[in-house]
Amino acid sequence: MARTTHAEKVSEALTRGEAARSALVASWSRSARLHGLDPQRRGDERLTDGEFRMARDRSGPLLSLARPAIERLFQTVGGLGACVILSDAEGIALDRCGAPCDDPDFAGWGLWTGTRWTEAAQGTNAIGTCLVEARPVTIHRDQHFLTRNTGLSCMSAPIFGAEGTLAAVLDVSSARAEVTEGLTRLIAQGVAEAARRIEADLFRAAHPRDRILIVPGVEGALLACDGDELVTGATRAARNHLRLTGLGQPVADLLGLTDHDLVGAERATLRRALARHRGNASATARALGISRATFHRKLSHA
Repeated sequence: MARTTHAEKVSEALTRGEAARSALVASWSRSARLHGLDPQRRGDERLTDGEFRMARDRSGPLLSLARPAIERLFQTVGGLGACVILSDAEGIALDRCGAPCDDPDFAGWGLWTGTRWTEAAQGTNAIGTCLVEARPVTIHRDQHFLTRNTGLSCMSAPIFGAEGTLAAVLDVSSARAEVTEGLTRLIAQGVAEAARRIEADLFRAAHPRDRILIVPGVEGALLACDGDELVTGATRAARNHLRLTGLGQPVADLLGLTDHDLVGAERATLRRALARHRGNASATARALGISRATFHRKLSHA
């Protein structure tokens, strides 16, 4: 019996109308019907040197703030033959970290700076689908739309800017056979945590003179407030959790606290987080999306 090709598998899923029941097939449908791609398509959409420089210039502080997190993440996943990529909101790979011995293979796949990884350019892929769905996405091997990408396992997480809009995507990709579907779930957690740290750094950079508060019980939820305790900014997680429609509100009102309770509530949040991480201040700070120095300062003054 003839073996079903990847292109045939995609065609059969679309013919059966599975898009309404499967997020993956919905992405395949966008790739084929909205963007007019063929699974057998080859070739990357690569920017010219001038276009790439312009894309990096548009990124503002993103590149410098994200670089430490990219390097730390690579230290964790590099042994799996993986590279780490940071793309902007247009799917353009702006920065990457990989092992020199693996770089020629990744360059061949287009997992390189200056390549566009939107769904329109590459079909279903972790970066492009993450941009469309604004949530963490894992695309494992033959879940990709293009046949040429079915050897890759890719885990992406969105990075939202200080205003709550999608600013970038952080991705880890590997072609090693030992990266099983189960292992991709563990890697995806690390990618999501690194993305939250970058979000927190972007938020703090946008509010250098404001007080930054952690919303209790919600990962990545930060508020910025001025000297009058009025909200001047909020991360996407905070906006969604608190259903914020605008800024300028008293922070105590948003959190359901009196002004006197506000400091105590933050201290309780910090102490609970520290207990969950068994007293490890560095791990606690990373989980909260703040620096270790900021964590100690908040804990001592709260």
